[in-house]
Amino acid sequence: MADDLDWNAIIAPGNDAEGRKTTSAHEATARPMSRREARAAEAAEAARAADADAPAPAGAAPAAPVPPTPAGVDPEVHALLTGELHVDDDQRAAASGSTNQDAGTRGPVQGDDGPGGAGDDGRGGRGGRGGASRAPREPREPRRRRRRGPLIAGIVIVAVVLGAGVSAYAFAAPKVQQVIAAISGNKEPDDYTGSGTSKVTITIKQGDIGEDVAKTLQRSGVVKDSKVFYKLLLASPDVQFQPGSYSLKKEMSSKSALAALQDSKNHVQASIVIPEGTALKDIEAGMVSKAGLTAAEVDAAAKDLSAYGLPANVTTLEGWLFPATYPINPGWTATQYFKSMVDTMKEHLSAAGVAEADQEHVIVFASLVQKEAGLAADYPKVARVFQNRLDKGMLLQSDATVAYGTGNTHTVTTTDAERADASNKYNTYVHEGLPPAPISNPGDIAITAVTKMATGNWEYFVTVNLETGETVFSDTYAQHQVAVRQFQAWLRAHPDYQ
Repeated sequence: MADDLDWNAIIAPGNDAEGRKTTSAHEATARPMSRREARAAEAAEAARAADADAPAPAGAAPAAPVPPTPAGVDPEVHALLTGELHVDDDQRAAASGSTNQDAGTRGPVQGDDGPGGAGDDGRGGRGGRGGASRAPREPREPRRRRRRGPLIAGIVIVAVVLGAGVSAYAFAAPKVQQVIAAISGNKEPDDYTGSGTSKVTITIKQGDIGEDVAKTLQRSGVVKDSKVFYKLLLASPDVQFQPGSYSLKKEMSSKSALAALQDSKNHVQASIVIPEGTALKDIEAGMVSKAGLTAAEVDAAAKDLSAYGLPANVTTLEGWLFPATYPINPGWTATQYFKSMVDTMKEHLSAAGVAEADQEHVIVFASLVQKEAGLAADYPKVARVFQNRLDKGMLLQSDATVAYGTGNTHTVTTTDAERADASNKYNTYVHEGLPPAPISNPGDIAITAVTKMATGNWEYFVTVNLETGETVFSDTYAQHQVAVRQFQAWLRAHPDYQ
């Protein structure tokens, strides 16, 4: 029943003038009577016929017309709201569990109020006031119309529960819940709970304001929403941050994160560690996570090659960032970090005796050796193999270069299709010579291997033991095939090797 209520029709405010205008309009316009009105009219007619000889009480006011029920509104609810349906004392007693009835009160309303009950006309149904089975009461002074305020929706719910019982409330409850949900909004919490999970290091830079710190925490996965942390920060005016690196945890509540930043035990000397053979994109990711820089800042600095004093034909920072440990300086920009790495690489190239004009060639070559060689003792031999192939016009056929061209910077394995892809400019199975640019950032061992290659006629090499790194170098292709079969035998003996 409650699902049929037209809340807009019930809640819509009105004034007395509008009410009178509406009533007059209905009186002036003939319309079909509802079943309720028809039975009320029949009952009234029967009562008048029965009491035709009885004089009307002195001073009795004429009966007020029954206001029409708005479309979509349950008749009982409308009657309760307009004062046309009255709750008798015995009904109040029944609702409160009392069995006492005064002599002057009416008994339970008959007619079609009960579920499936039969009225005087023998028809069953629900709704209706059941007045046809009772003699008319003395007219009462019309009630003064009250203005329905914002709480009318709550009154309707109470009326439905009192008038129709628990079943009506079962219908109305979901409506109430929907209204509450719409008003309050059921959304996912915007803050983590607890003290966090895995460790993470964040950096507060020199000059960072509270909003910057909040964004750094969200970007590093420490807090869920920077706005929540920032609001907490605004409510804590005595809190101050010192530039530097802090050891925190991911998925911390804003309150826990703020407390951790105030604990001197979490203030650490962080650094950016670049292992040999690391690619540029991985270094950039480390700068974002450790130095408190944004990805946009780091990317822009990496593309601005004019800031680092590189040769004119260099197209990327790849290869020019010397692998080392760089302390976090909270006041530095991404450009300053990159410049420090580039300057360090130039220093090591100079120390290895590489002339400035040869630096680019050595870096490209060393980056290839860095990715292909295993044991430190084999680096000069690997460099010699590639140099011998270059001297004889052979393809280098390096899987490491092919993989780099596909975007894979962590492995050197490739597929037949990838090795046949001529669109990959780093594919040394198709294109002659060294790759067009470095494929990693080489360290001292690789640089030295290129500047001081081993002596030999090797044209091939293959690692035959992945656990020890043992590598076989061959002068001819036939020798190389023997070594390949040795490697295949090792793989069969170690099927679970990863």
